[in-house]
Amino acid sequence: MPERILVPVDGSNRSEDALEYAIETFPDASITAVHVVEAGHGDIGAFSGMTGDIPDDSPEHERSEEILESAHQFAAERGTEIETERGRGRPDRLIVKRAEDGDYEMIVIGSHGRNRVARVLLGSVAEKVVRRSSVPVLVVR
Repeated sequence: MPERILVPVDGSNRSEDALEYAIETFPDASITAVHVVEAGHGDIGAFSGMTGDIPDDSPEHERSEEILESAHQFAAERGTEIETERGRGRPDRLIVKRAEDGDYEMIVIGSHGRNRVARVLLGSVAEKVVRRSSVPVLVVR
């Protein structure tokens, strides 16, 4: 059983499902919910996957705070205490980097359930995380 789990959250029902799965399936694990604000295409740091902190006065910071607070409350309602983190960059790269740098033993991520054509055209964060991560990834559908 993993002792440290990273759960990316974005405010969607699928990310909430992933958080719930992690809480219920691994009740003794230390869980961290991470929210990534996607960097703009013109953001030079986006190439590395991480551009740094989100300014406290930005709308993205406020929305990120809401998402993380909701995840924290969701876990508390289930009797679990979680940690929360935020970052800005390419979500797939930042999630993988955070999991590897933070010595997490598993990533539990929600899938948005796109059909095959949409996945080919658009890709998905979950699929990119699965391809890039050296840490085991559990995808919740």
